Amino acid sequence: MDEICVKSSKRLDQILSQELKISRNLATNLIKSGFVFLGDEAVIKPSFNAKNGDLIKIKTQIEQNLNFDLNFDIKVVYEDDEILVLNKPPNLATHGAKSLKEASLVDWLLDKNYKLSNVDSLGSDGIYRPGIVHRLDKGTSGAILVAKTDKSHINLKNQLLNRSMGRIYLTFLDLNLKQNLVVNRAIARNPKNRLKKIVSKDGRVAKTAFLKIDDELNLVAAKLFTGRTHQIRVHLLSLNRHILGDFLYGFKSANDKITHVMLHAYILYFFHPLSGEKIFLKADLYDDFLNLIDNSKNKEKIYEKILPNTLYNDFNSVDKWLCYN
Repeated sequence: MDEICVKSSKRLDQILSQELKISRNLATNLIKSGFVFLGDEAVIKPSFNAKNGDLIKIKTQIEQNLNFDLNFDIKVVYEDDEILVLNKPPNLATHGAKSLKEASLVDWLLDKNYKLSNVDSLGSDGIYRPGIVHRLDKGTSGAILVAKTDKSHINLKNQLLNRSMGRIYLTFLDLNLKQNLVVNRAIARNPKNRLKKIVSKDGRVAKTAFLKIDDELNLVAAKLFTGRTHQIRVHLLSLNRHILGDFLYGFKSANDKITHVMLHAYILYFFHPLSGEKIFLKADLYDDFLNLIDNSKNKEKIYEKILPNTLYNDFNSVDKWLCYN
């Protein structure tokens, strides 16, 4: 458990918000969910007045992850004293969950003793997720950004919000896209399935641009302008397209050898939180992607089209593309 020694009498939700650097709403959720203790007893009232010298304990999910197998490597794409960019393998969760029975990327980071930021590190579910600036779905591979300091974490979160941080993905579809296009459709929770999202006018604004790469493989690049959960997958579903291996959203195939959603976070660019220098990075493709490309008759053209600078420049013309609202 995380521990906080109270230095002055104050409401419990205020103490958690200040000490853990989280919002008051999140602190309230933690307390009401029974994750906060005074001695051996859970305190479930956010207004509880903790006194000077009280020892507050916060239960986190990390305590349940100590016996996971962490004998695997993750390739480092970029690292300095402030930030870390990793090439996340497929089928590795970004952080823990109550239902997760195996190690996550956060478990690996903690096991390797990386210095990690503490901003927004404790979710309302009690899951510990230090350093995570943005997440990738478990099946999705590729570039993921981790903050080592609180100052850099806040700066990078702001870049996500103001869209100065950019992400470009590569994916294989079951059907061709007829042309380059932009999907500007809000996304909400699926009321019939808690694991899924849907396009809904009542949802949150979401925008994705799709660039055709190769028709033989149905290879497409996707650029995120917002960061909703399952955004690329849901926007493709609204076009009656599915990513190979995305059985959750309706991909159908007799080929059961596909072991994950074939979606890779290929390019990540942002401004360094301290120097302001623009950082432009590529996460190398994993073997399942490379094998499909290498077996194509168009492989030389494909590799030319997915050169990072070429892809980046191709997306500069999105304002002229057909837009689906």
